[in-house]
Amino acid sequence: MKKKLTSLTILMTICFLTLTTIEAAAEVVGGKKVTIGVSQSDAEIWVNGKMVAKGSTEIKVEKNSCANISIRKVGFLEEQLEICNNKTSIWEKSKYFEMKRDDSYDASIQTDIANVDIELIVNTMDKDTAWKLINQIVLNYIDVIEMTDKETGYLRTAWSLKAFKQNTVRTRIIVKESSTDPLVFKAKLISEFSGSALTSVKADELYKEWDRVLRSYSDVISEFQARVK
Repeated sequence: MKKKLTSLTILMTICFLTLTTIEAAAEVVGGKKVTIGVSQSDAEIWVNGKMVAKGSTEIKVEKNSCANISIRKVGFLEEQLEICNNKTSIWEKSKYFEMKRDDSYDASIQTDIANVDIELIVNTMDKDTAWKLINQIVLNYIDVIEMTDKETGYLRTAWSLKAFKQNTVRTRIIVKESSTDPLVFKAKLISEFSGSALTSVKADELYKEWDRVLRSYSDVISEFQARVK
C-alpha cells in the first residue's frame, strides 16, 4: 500500500512539474498578459500609439519587449506607463489607473469668441473717448501693452502666460481700427495652448489655437461690447 502511495505521489509530482514547465515555456514564447483598468469607463487606452479600447482591456507584451501605455480623456490629465517583459522588470498581472482632473481644463471655459475678430461699432462717442476706454478695459485684464498706436488704432498686449501640470496657456488681446466712418474697431482674444508644462512663451512653434479661454479673461469681449458703443 505504501509503495502504491509513493508511486502515485511521484507520478503526480512529475505531472505537476511537467505542466508547470509547459506553462512557463508557453508564457516565454507567447509573451505575458496584463489587465488594464481605468477609473473613467470611457477613457481611451492607447498602446504603442494606437487606441485599443476604452475603460479596460487586456494586452500582451512579448518577451524582451515593452508596451507604452497612455490613458486619455478630455478634462483629465494623461496617464502614461511603460510595461516591459524582461529579466530586469518586475511583472504585474494588472495595472489600474486613477485619473486626475486636468487643472487647465477646470480653469477655462469652452467658447466661440476665442481667436476670432469681434466688431465693435462706435456710435455714441468719438475716437479719443473710445480709444481711452478700450485701453482701460484691456489693462483690467492684461497689464502689459506691447504695442499701441492711437493714430492707426492698433493695440496689442504682451502674452500672458499660465502654467499647469500638463499644459501651458498663453493669452493676448489685439484691438485694431477697421473703419473710420462709421467708427469700427475689431477686438480679438487670442488663446493658445502647448499641451506641455512650462513651455516658453516665446516658443511660437509649440503653441496652437485653443477653443477654450481661461476664466480670468472670459468676460473681456462682452465688456467691450457692452461699453464701447
